[in-house]
Amino acid sequence: MDHSGQGHILLMVVMLLGLAVLTVSLSRRFHMPPILSYIFVGIIVGPGVLGLIQNEANTLFLAEIGIVFLLFSIGLEFSLAQMKAMRNLVFGLGALQVFVTGGVVFVIAQAFGLDTNTSIVIASAFALSSTAIVIKQLTEQGEIQSRHGRSAVGMLIFQDIIAIPLLILIPALALTQSDVSLGSALGMSFLKGLLVVVLMLLLGRYVLRPLFHEVASAKSTELFMLTVLFVALGSAALTEEIGLSLTLGAFLAGMMLGETEYRHQIEADIRPFQDVLLGLFFITVGMMIAPMVIYENLLMVLSITLGIMLLKALIIYGLMRFIFNKSGGVSVRTAITLGQVGEFGLVIMTLGFTYNLLPTEIGQILLSSAVLSMMAAPLLVKYNGRLTSLLSTGYSAERKQMENMIEQETEYLKDHVILCGFGRVGQTTKRFLNNANFPFVALDLDISRIKEAQLAGEPVYYGDAAKADILHSCKIDKAKVIIITYHDHHVSLKTLNAIRQIRSDIPVLVRTQDDSHLQEFLDAGATEVIPDIFESSIMLSSHLLLMLGHPASQVIKETRKAREDRYSLLANFYAGESDIRTGAPQIQGGIIHAISLDESAFAIGKRLKELPFADNGVHVDAVKRGSVRGENPDENTRLRANDTVIISGLPEAVEKMDSILKQGY
Repeated sequence: MDHSGQGHILLMVVMLLGLAVLTVSLSRRFHMPPILSYIFVGIIVGPGVLGLIQNEANTLFLAEIGIVFLLFSIGLEFSLAQMKAMRNLVFGLGALQVFVTGGVVFVIAQAFGLDTNTSIVIASAFALSSTAIVIKQLTEQGEIQSRHGRSAVGMLIFQDIIAIPLLILIPALALTQSDVSLGSALGMSFLKGLLVVVLMLLLGRYVLRPLFHEVASAKSTELFMLTVLFVALGSAALTEEIGLSLTLGAFLAGMMLGETEYRHQIEADIRPFQDVLLGLFFITVGMMIAPMVIYENLLMVLSITLGIMLLKALIIYGLMRFIFNKSGGVSVRTAITLGQVGEFGLVIMTLGFTYNLLPTEIGQILLSSAVLSMMAAPLLVKYNGRLTSLLSTGYSAERKQMENMIEQETEYLKDHVILCGFGRVGQTTKRFLNNANFPFVALDLDISRIKEAQLAGEPVYYGDAAKADILHSCKIDKAKVIIITYHDHHVSLKTLNAIRQIRSDIPVLVRTQDDSHLQEFLDAGATEVIPDIFESSIMLSSHLLLMLGHPASQVIKETRKAREDRYSLLANFYAGESDIRTGAPQIQGGIIHAISLDESAFAIGKRLKELPFADNGVHVDAVKRGSVRGENPDENTRLRANDTVIISGLPEAVEKMDSILKQGY
């Protein structure tokens, strides 16, 4: 038997893995996305440099398997709850961004003499941005809940949604090359696509969930993993057999499994080799890039890269600023964040090569430009704030106005507590502070939560606690203690470093989910690090009260009572958009809601006991009249115009009482 061919293949695999290890290690060291490392490996092993892999059939097969797992993983991350919570951003701003950008790119491609099918492929690819790079970078910077972060996420969600019809569109365009009209090809393909979506929804509901329940009950990791692979590849094969893109089936399979209770187990099981399989796709993308073509057309490649990034940024800025009335600073930051081409764009261009819809030389130039834009993306996202300060004259003024407002409203504060984050833990801590009569000021980036809290009279402000100017406006020089309660450790660490640059003496308590980053926080200067969600709320508050000089016996009494009540302290919270997106437990329990009553409200002139709060399972926490907030008001309290009623209960009950108080029965 001749083993020379097998040895050659094995040698190529070893060299491929070696190069991948080297480049991915370097990318980690320089904080660059591994995606770019895989593309670089592909360029090295491809025909344009070392030529280690020449077999075009093998290359295309690797690319297809890589694409399947890329789309499967994106489908797993896709959340219907998240889409619903951000529907205005997703289907308003997101839809306009994709269609306007695609339309403009299509017109430009046509103006350069490209045929209709090629123009559609290019327009579809360039309209999309990189979900993987943007989400990862924004999360690490603690900007995912900021105004520009939420706008970017909203547009990325729609791009993931529009990927479904785009994955149907590319094979349909290929049919038009066989004397089939575009209308007939699109109609048939979208009809097939609709059938597949409905079929996958039914399978997900009636087959996948029971199937995985049976597989999980066997308690076999091997069987579970095999089932995941079978579903992912089987769905891809199904859609390919009926004449659609195999990536559509993979995406739908991931989305269906992402809605089951086995989603996290699937992610954990598939993670060890998922990234490697995804890496195969990006390696094949790199193999398609011909360095000589780039060298010979360097000016054109750089011009297209800069041109598409500027075009996308201008369109996003224009839509946000003039159609959706967002502030100039937020619009510029979002535009800078989403200026690149993304993974879906590479997928579409790869399919364009596969179905001969993209001419080789033009395709390589455009692919190279797309990859260069992705290489620039991490740096642009990282420094989007600084770039905006340079580009937008009104951005600095807007930030200064925000700081002045906080400074004016906290003018007389001293010996107070600064709460960095007003989520579940921050609100629990606030209750301890209120009970102990200690002043505080809170900073958060969730607009919905801030509006609710401010309406209820809470001293909560929009501001990034990692910014020195914001901390100074909160009178950090007069503060007694600072508490960091953020969910993400990247944000907490960034905030802690900013605090220590201003004050090295002030006690800083840090809440974390677990102790995996404990030493990192201690090394950065944390006074105390308290892990775990519920226990952190209790321990954080007890440490805080002791630092503020509260009697130890009273602290012990409070914490004992909190433990006896178990989760009652965590029962009701001001709900923010992030709580809805993540399906956090408090939404399943209860929320706090502030209702402002104008002169036409039904409840005006009525006593609290005359309104059906108890009948609907709603509790009246307080009534705010002017600047005075009355906790646990008497049932004989008569409501007046411009009062704010703060109630708590299940979301459905709270919504019903809101309607009754304003409009009546």
